[in-house]
Amino acid sequence: MFGDDDLSHDAFLCGKFRLWQPIRGYRAATDPVLLAAACGAKPGQSVLDLGCGVGAASFCLGSRVAGLRHFGLELQSDYAALARRNAIDTGIALQVIEGDIQAMPAALRFDFDHVIANPPYYAGGSTPSPIAGRATAMQVDAPLEMWVTAAARRLSPGGWLTLICGADGLPAVLSAMGTKLGSASVLPLTPRDGRPALRVILRARKGGRAAFRLLSPLVIHQGSAHAGDRESYTQRANAVLRGGESLDWAFM
Repeated sequence: MFGDDDLSHDAFLCGKFRLWQPIRGYRAATDPVLLAAACGAKPGQSVLDLGCGVGAASFCLGSRVAGLRHFGLELQSDYAALARRNAIDTGIALQVIEGDIQAMPAALRFDFDHVIANPPYYAGGSTPSPIAGRATAMQVDAPLEMWVTAAARRLSPGGWLTLICGADGLPAVLSAMGTKLGSASVLPLTPRDGRPALRVILRARKGGRAAFRLLSPLVIHQGSAHAGDRESYTQRANAVLRGGESLDWAFM
């Protein structure tokens, strides 16, 4: 377990709330913020955060949408403990269950209006981080197909999956949707204008039948290169990453 000397207390969304997370290990950055911004949950609905870590995506979502019923599944007990601590500190209720998506705990075997997920990016067999918690969080054990399957099982009819992953993982995600998920739309995330998308956000609906949509990219940074020790977010990215605004999917 982490001691306080192992932790930092970091501000999110321009200081709307702060989260405890390990100084060494997997640290939440922009991905969970973008994931939360893409989720279209409404007050009173239920949300399951698969692989919730310290809870960053759930707390970003909860700071924007009040009255949600938040649940998180986390494999690593020390990260689950931090998520519970962060829930107390932020005042945003998050019920965290320890377990594996490959053997869904009984406490989470019911239907949710939304499932959100930020699966590990790096393929098994690549050189792992020497920090165990970071290696587990970042390197694929359960393949992306399994994350999609687990999410589909937990969604209520008409419920939505929102998932962020590396762009190279998109074919596996789309293939895994099968006949269970449809009405899919994909938002490419490109670091700068004219650069290839390195990450994508996918939304898909259980039982959806609408045509697939590939949206215009969200450009994260201004300019062609990083200029000095300062932020360079585009206006839209800044509104999401610092202001906590939603990604208005209907107009992307």
